[in-house]
Amino acid sequence: MCDLYDRIMLLCKQKGISGSRMCLNLGLSKSTLSDIKGGRKKGVSTATAQKIASYLGVSVGYLLGEESEEETGIKKSPSEISEGEQKLLDLIRRIPESQYPMVELLLESFGKIQESQQPMVLQMIDVALKNLK
Repeated sequence: MCDLYDRIMLLCKQKGISGSRMCLNLGLSKSTLSDIKGGRKKGVSTATAQKIASYLGVSVGYLLGEESEEETGIKKSPSEISEGEQKLLDLIRRIPESQYPMVELLLESFGKIQESQQPMVLQMIDVALKNLK
C-alpha cells in the first residue's frame, strides 16, 4: 500500500496541501495516511477512496494505481491548464495574500456542496454581498 501513500502524497504536493490537511478537510482520521504508509492498513474503503480521489481531482482508478495519467486526462505540466483554470488563477493572483485562508475555506466548502445546491448557495452569497453595500 506504500504506492497508494506515495501517490496520495504526490497529488497533495501538486495541490500545495499536506496529507494531514487533506485528511482534516475530508473528515478522515489523522492516522489514515500513516497507517497506509506503515502497512497497518491494507487499503481504504471504496467510500474513502472516492472521497480522496474527488478531493485530489483524479479518478479512483488513478488513485489506486489502476489507470495511468494518459487514461485519466491528468495534466502533466502547468502549461496544460484549461482556460477556466487560468481564469481562476488570475482571480486568485488579484486577492491579497492575507485573504488566502478565507478564499481557501470558501473553495473547499463549495467543493463539498452538491451540484444541485450550488445555485442556491451562489444566490445566498450574491444577496449577502448586496447587503454589504
